[in-house]
Amino acid sequence: MHIFSLVFFLSFRSMKIVKPPRLKIGDVIGLVAPASTPSSGEKIEKGARYLERLGYRVKVGKYVHEVVGYLAGTDEQRAADLNEMIRDRQVKAVFALRGGYGTPRILSRVDFSALRKTPKIFVGYSDLTALQLAMFKKTGLVSFSGPMVSVEMWNSIDPYTEEHFWRLITSTSKIGTLSNPETEPLQTLRAGKAAGRLLGGNFSLVASLMATPYLPILKKAILILEEVDEAPHRVDRMFAQLKNAGILKNVSGILLGKFTDCVPSDASKPHLTISQVLEDLSRQVQCPVLSNVQYGHIPKKLTIPLGLTARIDTGKRLIEINESGVR
Repeated sequence: MHIFSLVFFLSFRSMKIVKPPRLKIGDVIGLVAPASTPSSGEKIEKGARYLERLGYRVKVGKYVHEVVGYLAGTDEQRAADLNEMIRDRQVKAVFALRGGYGTPRILSRVDFSALRKTPKIFVGYSDLTALQLAMFKKTGLVSFSGPMVSVEMWNSIDPYTEEHFWRLITSTSKIGTLSNPETEPLQTLRAGKAAGRLLGGNFSLVASLMATPYLPILKKAILILEEVDEAPHRVDRMFAQLKNAGILKNVSGILLGKFTDCVPSDASKPHLTISQVLEDLSRQVQCPVLSNVQYGHIPKKLTIPLGLTARIDTGKRLIEINESGVR
């Protein structure tokens, strides 16, 4: 093995995985907007009230109402809010208000050193994928790709989403099986069994971290991916990027979530459907592939604990995590 590859392989094997302390009633939850601004102040207010009704205290970031184009304030402001929550020892969890765009812009400003000293629960999905993967790479922190305050929590959160999410961040019991609703069975695209560290998230954000210091080593990982509003040829291109980078041949398994509204921009022209793109992927890899995982830009969703070890068995259509996400 080349010495450079050996160093990275050994660092991955010896990396300390950090689980945050579980969330308890009365704890403080910090609300931040590292990407785009929530579409209304009402969503922030109602989301905060939801958390308070459950018995938690809420600290709202200073700049969450700021608007700079598609961003929730300047890079300096968004990073300042995030770092304030990371450094505040009273804050036990940090929940993102929404995704959108902007998180990759602030990665170089994040106080990973403070997070290493005071690990805490971090929740979000979509654009927050970049921050979650960077946190894992820099600190080994397990985070939760799950519902956001101004998206799912502010107005009648789906019971399936709600039950699974709160159990993961409040209980030290092992997570067990990640079960789809009965009406949405998992689908096998390539048969097999595998185990590995569960990493990934929104596909565009995973791809955007390539060749940066913020993408974790994906060798032997269970790679989970979802996407929204991307034409099939764009998803195809991202898979080609992972293949050409040597990532697809090195992962232990692949889990495909929901690819929501991933349709051709002009269906009258020759095209592939997203299903055809995903099926083609399964023919190009040697690892097991399960699709239709109840995860992504959908109201009824699983929360994915990024950084934990998972095992998959396509014969049983099983995704299992035999440890807790918190301590």
